[in-house]
Amino acid sequence: MSTPRHAPLLIVEDDLALQKQLKWSLDRFESVTADDVASAVLQFRRNNPAVVTMDLGLPPDRDSVSEGFKCLEKLLELDPAVKVIVLTGQNDQENALRAIRMGAYDFLAKPVDPDVLSLTVERAYRLYELQQENRRLQMQQSSDVFSGLITRDAGMQRVCRMIEKVAPSDATVLLLGESGTGKEVLAQALHDASRRKGKFVAINCAAIPETLLESELFGYEKGAFTGATKSTLGKIEVANGGTLMLDEIGDLPMPLQAKLLRFLQERTIERVGGRQEIPIDVRVVGATHQDLKSRIADGRFREDLFYRLAEIVVEIPPLRDRMGDAVLVAHAFLRRFAAEQRRPAFALSEDAIRALEAHRWPGNVRELQNLIKRAAIMADGDRITAADLGLKPPQADESESPEPTLDLRTVRERAERQAVVAALSRSDGNIVRAAEMLGVSRPTLYDLMSKLQIK
Repeated sequence: MSTPRHAPLLIVEDDLALQKQLKWSLDRFESVTADDVASAVLQFRRNNPAVVTMDLGLPPDRDSVSEGFKCLEKLLELDPAVKVIVLTGQNDQENALRAIRMGAYDFLAKPVDPDVLSLTVERAYRLYELQQENRRLQMQQSSDVFSGLITRDAGMQRVCRMIEKVAPSDATVLLLGESGTGKEVLAQALHDASRRKGKFVAINCAAIPETLLESELFGYEKGAFTGATKSTLGKIEVANGGTLMLDEIGDLPMPLQAKLLRFLQERTIERVGGRQEIPIDVRVVGATHQDLKSRIADGRFREDLFYRLAEIVVEIPPLRDRMGDAVLVAHAFLRRFAAEQRRPAFALSEDAIRALEAHRWPGNVRELQNLIKRAAIMADGDRITAADLGLKPPQADESESPEPTLDLRTVRERAERQAVVAALSRSDGNIVRAAEMLGVSRPTLYDLMSKLQIK
């Protein structure tokens, strides 16, 4: 097996003679060395090693294992996937087992047999590669599930991870978010990531008159009312074995709220005009932009129905709070509409990018989609300007000055995240161009993206 050159070996050893010996015996691996906790952390951040060999007795207290365990803890905190091989004394099994419990991959007693050490490192690399490949496959599967969603925002990615966790269960899910934030896209992703083989069926409770909504949901028997010439399945039955999305459930009339509550409790329905109870196996996803607790207080929504729907509550952030997403999504819409209109690829001008970043997006992604579609149709050339979008770029004196955060680590991480996300959004995900904007190399940008968990 060839060891990956982008994931080197880190040797943490304060004895320079032993350090050279270890490096010589592991010469087929690309290795870097460190002799204390600080240098180990520095080399780890610089090189992102896949495997680490580490002596527990490190300066300034070589006779104790405290520095070694401190180093182990910091390395695993930086990358829980790293494989740390601890080198211990002959009679130090207790500390070796403690290291394993903390997350070390393996331990070897000194003096170490070079062949055994080489084999242990080889196995560690093999396991690391298999786990990385597994993660890549999982990410690929996740991206297929969320194919209708584009984001680099940390808050929105947390929402996606929550959807992934909930999907295999049968829990009822309530999606809360402003209009146009992508509630139906997430509901579809929830269905696609589940084990359910039935259909995904969506119904907008606010778009259908109250007199028709009951028959739309529960179906009706022949002769139940004038014009009912045959028995007809409702949306709930059509979704049997699958997922039913009740969009704008906050507008559901009170009489139907009682009937829906009974269905959620009993998992059976009766069609309008029927007497037979029909068992239904369906996953229910409610969605609304309204504050249901306020409607409960006003007597317009049943509290017992709310708690039945809210087994899992997912709050979707609006587009204005999703850092960098407006420009990122705009690029994706431009590509789509250019293909639909059979036009050459469009590019966003600098004033268009600034206008997109500054706009508050009261209509969220739906508003953005409409603006981009109109601009793609009406633009004279292949460059979309702020005027084409119908937006004004921000003026220099319009910037807000919030109370500054003084914690340096928080400020630095926030600034790094904002800069990286902005560069990736402006470059439409082009790593080379984004790295040029940031003034760093491509490997450095990849390291920053890994550290900030930007995918």
